[in-house]
Amino acid sequence: MFVGTGSDVGKSWIVAGVCRWLRNKKYQPAPFKAQNMSLNSYATPSGHEIGRAQAVQAEACGISCSYHMNPVLLKPSSVNKSQVVLNGMPIGSQTAKEYFLGEDKKHLFEEAKKGFNYLNENFSPVVMEGAGSISELNLKHRDIVNMRMAEAANACVYLIADIDRGGVFASVYGSIELLEDWERALVKGIIINKFRGDATLFEDGKLMLEKLTGLPVIGVVPFAKDIHLEEEDSVALSIRNKVPVEGKVNIAVVHLNYMSNYTDFQPFEYQEEVNLFYTRNPRDLKRADVLIIPGTKNTIGDLESLKEDGIDKVILSEVGKKPIIGICGGYQMMGSEISDPFQVESNLGSISGLGIFEGKTILSKEKHSVQTKFKFKNHAEECQGYEIHMGETEIYEDSALNLIEGKPEGFFDGEKCWGSYIHGIFENNVIFQDLFKSINVELATQESYKEAKERNYNLLGNHIDNHLDMNAIIKDIEAC
Repeated sequence: MFVGTGSDVGKSWIVAGVCRWLRNKKYQPAPFKAQNMSLNSYATPSGHEIGRAQAVQAEACGISCSYHMNPVLLKPSSVNKSQVVLNGMPIGSQTAKEYFLGEDKKHLFEEAKKGFNYLNENFSPVVMEGAGSISELNLKHRDIVNMRMAEAANACVYLIADIDRGGVFASVYGSIELLEDWERALVKGIIINKFRGDATLFEDGKLMLEKLTGLPVIGVVPFAKDIHLEEEDSVALSIRNKVPVEGKVNIAVVHLNYMSNYTDFQPFEYQEEVNLFYTRNPRDLKRADVLIIPGTKNTIGDLESLKEDGIDKVILSEVGKKPIIGICGGYQMMGSEISDPFQVESNLGSISGLGIFEGKTILSKEKHSVQTKFKFKNHAEECQGYEIHMGETEIYEDSALNLIEGKPEGFFDGEKCWGSYIHGIFENNVIFQDLFKSINVELATQESYKEAKERNYNLLGNHIDNHLDMNAIIKDIEAC
């Protein structure tokens, strides 16, 4: 199990790299994270919803993902409330207090253990990931994702620290010292992540850490700016581009408060000619070549916020001038009205949309989660994606964007604006190229996103091979 001194230290990244290394060495690995809190999610082939990070890690393993890999998923839907997804299906919403203090954590822990046991019977090894810090004293006794899960799985634990953020000695030493004896016995080594510069300069630091903790430092992993992988944590958004760049194709994503599945736009980050940025700045939105309204866990709340800030007027002023694209919740916003008869998101009842097209959306109690194959516009190629949404939108056949098994989906104005429920839509090369053709841009890089991902998984596997003592990890696993 790979755990951290805090959030965004690179746990998901390390796990994906270890998964690819194991696959390349002919093992049969599978990823596992008992509990995930993320607005980036994915639909499994069976129609269950899991954290996107575990889907990425499964891809690095070369296997299909399943809900066993992430039994509990929390999707924040307001300041203090999250939807709880158990074994791939939503079971309701809870406040942070209800979730962390409620008795149902015992039930969730049992379900998490069932998920691990299933994977452990079918794969070897199971590569586990923790969450946040392992030493949150006020939460540890209710923990179902870090050390209690490690004990239940009899896992070898490796502590990851991010040296780039500073304070690595205090964070490592403090994290270990705050552990109980039984927890400390599970920790087999320390990994220093995101090192910049000459790693040999940290040799003294490595020895100091080993002396302080009594644990080996099994890797000093350099910061790898040329290896691109989707991040799990919303913290990663804080380091994304926020402004347009002169001389590049500028694609602006409207930054929503409850933005979900921003991994939809990862394909653009592989293109040197493209500057993908996230903003609510009216001037910068107008400067963009393409505007995207992304998915959201709270469509009505985010639409209200756009109207309060006048962003709706900015978007409407660009209609006809540039491509305006809505994905999932963003697609719902583009219509004439969103109705919420069951108060799934709010007690408003209904709210007027942007009115870019006439279709109305009715939010429903049931979540639609499915992988899908479809035809885009008038292209003959079969495309792939996935849907995760609570609601249905009126579709007019003469303005539909896609065909799914012969049935219309999405909206297309015939020129520049379109919307769809389908996530991962830009991973299809025909759609990716269609967008740039619509703005008269020919990209120099012809590598498909699928090819780029596979190349980066292998780069990451090699990076792990070069900087992490995998032989020590394998030896530990065999001894457990």
